[in-house]
Amino acid sequence: MIDFKTPEPSDRSWVNDCLERAKERGCEYNFINLVAWQQEYKQVCAQVDGFFVERLCGSLGGSYLFPVGGTDLEGVVGKLTEDANAQGQPLRLICVTPDHIKELEARFPGEFEYTTDRFGFDYLYEIDRLADLNGKKLHAKRNHINSFQQEYPDWTFELITPENLPECMEMDEQWYRLNRGYDGDETLGAEGIALRTAMQHYYELGLDGGLLRAGGRVVAFTVGSAMFGDTYDVHFEKAFSDVRGAYAMINREFVRWIREHYPQVRYINREDDMGVEGLRKAKESYYPDLMVEKHSAIRKSEGLK
Repeated sequence: MIDFKTPEPSDRSWVNDCLERAKERGCEYNFINLVAWQQEYKQVCAQVDGFFVERLCGSLGGSYLFPVGGTDLEGVVGKLTEDANAQGQPLRLICVTPDHIKELEARFPGEFEYTTDRFGFDYLYEIDRLADLNGKKLHAKRNHINSFQQEYPDWTFELITPENLPECMEMDEQWYRLNRGYDGDETLGAEGIALRTAMQHYYELGLDGGLLRAGGRVVAFTVGSAMFGDTYDVHFEKAFSDVRGAYAMINREFVRWIREHYPQVRYINREDDMGVEGLRKAKESYYPDLMVEKHSAIRKSEGLK
């Protein structure tokens, strides 16, 4: 029996020990997302034989994140299969990358059936491209930034601090009123709740963030964290749509800060589009250099017991 627990900020050390060994690029292997999205996915987690394992009981209920961090994949998959069968379900692994599929097929040939989860693909960009915006493809982004700088010559970029974090939360509330009809926290969607959760535990989780001011007021902010290996994960980004160029500007300035402070980072992960057409267009407009492909894997040979 696996001793699962609800993740808390205090679990950061042992979870990160497992994730550091794996060095995955997918955003689901970031401790911040484990805590921030807990209300939506109802994740519970455990360490099993050196592996980080996670069971999802919310909107992706009845599934397990592909286990990482250990060496005995056969053993941990066997234990996850037993756990799933005990709940009357076959084992269903999610966020399974092409490399993970190779591992499964090497150890369990023909035992899994795979489906592609396009809405979950992560968009990765080379850091220098986002920081410098060179080339014809990103000409429109440079134009947006030029327009912003001309209209708001007093603009400033600041790191998020205990003093200005409340201003970001005020701006976030205004954004939701304008874009989502916000009328109290109970009207927040999954992404809004995740952002609030992350900001409430900002320093416990070790987050980075920056904000953009124009005319003295906060018009955009962004929050992210370094992953293990060569990737930096941008979790949230908000800007007022009527402030032309604010999204492009906060993106560029934050990535420039990341490049200076995390010289090992090669890729910026701007996470998935959740199947939302507007998000997909926004992420595609920066022309990703890599996509982290994700699939579901259901174990066929293990029926319900």
